[in-house]
Amino acid sequence: MKPAVAVHELSVAYRRHPALHCISGSFARGSLTAVVGPNGAGKSTLLKSLLGLVPVDSGQVALHVARKRIAYLPQQAEIDRSFPISVLDCICLGYWQRLGIFGGVGPALAERATDALLAVGLQGFAQRSVGSLSAGQMQRVLFARILVQDADLILLDEPFNAVDAKTTEDLLAIIHAWHAQQRTVIAVLHDHEQVRRHFPQAVLLARRLVAWGATEQVLSEPHLHLAKHMPDTNAAEAAA
Repeated sequence: MKPAVAVHELSVAYRRHPALHCISGSFARGSLTAVVGPNGAGKSTLLKSLLGLVPVDSGQVALHVARKRIAYLPQQAEIDRSFPISVLDCICLGYWQRLGIFGGVGPALAERATDALLAVGLQGFAQRSVGSLSAGQMQRVLFARILVQDADLILLDEPFNAVDAKTTEDLLAIIHAWHAQQRTVIAVLHDHEQVRRHFPQAVLLARRLVAWGATEQVLSEPHLHLAKHMPDTNAAEAAA
């Protein structure tokens, strides 16, 4: 079986500063993988490379999932919450790849969006403005939007950053449900203990690939030491 996505000798640079250098590996279909590494290791760059959001200097990205079957959650700092939109309408944006910009959301899809809102624990929030939400509430809304997308490949960039412990616990339960449904989930994370508890596979980056495989093997002390002290990891502008 082909993997969900693979990279071969992938290299990316920002303004001539290296972000990723010669990365090769693949994400199996239905796998649950954490991408970890020091600040500036290229973690976010890897996700954006898979989506085609950053130019690739060399190498290849091979997607074996239709683009309309991919869901992406960027870091909260990249999300503009000033636009006056309700929580329910924000969730319904998850339908745009299926319906197009001008497609209407009928009663069945609206009901499904309401069910997603309940699934993330935000019943009663449908008409709230997204600008009025806390960081944790907003992250729940964005997970609800992914729920209605019904994606095969889900990319999450620091999904638990600046959210409370209860929200993190609830969102992890949703991620485990996606894994049980054989969806492919790739998440950029920082908490190594959290990764060990919840993510069977891991990729350790330091601009170059340090290790890729089973989490306990990837997050070994020698590998972590190598990632921390790998040359050029902190030499240029942070890429993740």
